[in-house]
Amino acid sequence: MRFSSSSTFRLIQRQSVKSFGSTYTSTFATSAQSRLSTRKSFDRLNYNSDVSFEDSPDAYVNYDMVTANNLENHTAPPKRVKMLVRDFIEDSLYNPNYGYFPRHATIFTPSDNNIEFGSLRDSAEFENEVAKRYALYGADEEVGTGKQLWHTPTELFKPWYGQAIAQCLVSEYLLKYFPYEDFIIYEIGAGNGTLAMDILDYLREEYPEVYDRTQYNIIEISGNMVNRQRKKLYPAHPCVNIVHKSIFHWDIREPAPCFFVAMEVIDNFAHDLVRYDLQTLEPYQGLISIDEEGDFSTFYSPVADPLISSFLSLRQRLSHPPPLSRLLRASSTIRKIYTSLPFAPNLSVPEYLPTRLLSLLRTLRDHFPRHRLLLSDFSSLPDTIPGINAPVVQTRYKNTTVPCTTLLVKQGYFDIFFPTNFERLRDMYEHVLSQPLTASPSTPYDLSRASPLTTSTSSLSVGADFFSSRHPSNRRRPLDGVASASGLPVGEHKSSVYSHAEFLETYASLGRTLLRNGENPMVDFYKNVKFLF
Repeated sequence: MRFSSSSTFRLIQRQSVKSFGSTYTSTFATSAQSRLSTRKSFDRLNYNSDVSFEDSPDAYVNYDMVTANNLENHTAPPKRVKMLVRDFIEDSLYNPNYGYFPRHATIFTPSDNNIEFGSLRDSAEFENEVAKRYALYGADEEVGTGKQLWHTPTELFKPWYGQAIAQCLVSEYLLKYFPYEDFIIYEIGAGNGTLAMDILDYLREEYPEVYDRTQYNIIEISGNMVNRQRKKLYPAHPCVNIVHKSIFHWDIREPAPCFFVAMEVIDNFAHDLVRYDLQTLEPYQGLISIDEEGDFSTFYSPVADPLISSFLSLRQRLSHPPPLSRLLRASSTIRKIYTSLPFAPNLSVPEYLPTRLLSLLRTLRDHFPRHRLLLSDFSSLPDTIPGINAPVVQTRYKNTTVPCTTLLVKQGYFDIFFPTNFERLRDMYEHVLSQPLTASPSTPYDLSRASPLTTSTSSLSVGADFFSSRHPSNRRRPLDGVASASGLPVGEHKSSVYSHAEFLETYASLGRTLLRNGENPMVDFYKNVKFLF
């Protein structure tokens, strides 16, 4: 990849996104400055310029730097601004006025009649049944974008998928907390409320004594989804409380033991973009500028964002290497030789960092200190755009899903979702939770929370390690010092990663989704999904 010979180290990708009509047009052009720079450096085999964002003559240097929070009140996508890649993604997906989820996304719901799996011959007939139910939404209009339909295993396999989640949670609750603590559940991104309904219906029918002690809290960013969830859940289950707020703005501390559920949510968490100078290994953060015509440019500057910096530092502490050749990381001499070769790139390939996922883990540590996390999402994805840990960018047009090759697409009309490296997520999660809690005036951390087991934690805390000379390596220390009847600490086991099939084989009633030929689509589908629990 060649770069401009201006004093800014950058990659320019300009894209004009036209309004959806009978055709959807996306064109790329190189800026005039880049073309001029290319002519000036045409006779050079390789070009490695100094990196200096501030000295660039381009107009976007003077654009206002904005965040997704700054744009929440905008009724149309902004112009003459620049922002980090994560803010561009977050604004595109979640802006209340033009974002993809508030305005265009529709969760596929297979009607009130659940699929009768036992009546279907094989997986082909199951897929035909799903297609018939998709058809009930009607054909897309000839003009404009199609219906932005997407489905989840919760909807396809209801109520059996939700019952598997419920069995997982209630088993852990009965083992550790019943009857001394209430069964408190938090769910983020609850969609249509189907998972919550299936969990609560199951508890009421199978575990009525647990249901009586259940508190089900939903944290939902989408106003449309909030209204749908309240209409569906409030009449059926008085124990439900729905809060219209982003989890990243959460400021209430939950001192009690609780379960935190995030199903098919983190794939839509915004990521940041970094690339490395292949000579110095210095990271550069990606930014996107939007000019007065609504065209996009991507450029890079030295990492200055605190969240990106802290993610890179955490990755280094966890010995998670950046996606660079081991030889290049090991030797400055090899890097110098490599970057002097003809047509050698200046920067590494783009890498997308799950920085918002790190924000979630910190929120869990600070505001839900005694939680147990159940999380599921994609571990790999097809049709991603170029880059390391890159997302799928797609939309529906004329009843067809159309994948894109760039992130620079019109805000609000495209789904943007990422795979997750669950093994690295597990390492990050355990490390973040092992760090001291962050106290603030609004949410002071009080270690002296009384448990139903006792009015004070001091005596149990002192005796928690009486029968053990060391703390077990596979357990975190209990925050409230509560000991079990055996005297061992009531800490949480470190989280484990499960494949989709492993989780369902442990907790699901698999006979409920068995087809006549013995296939089980609930287990066989979604092989690129994993669980963290």
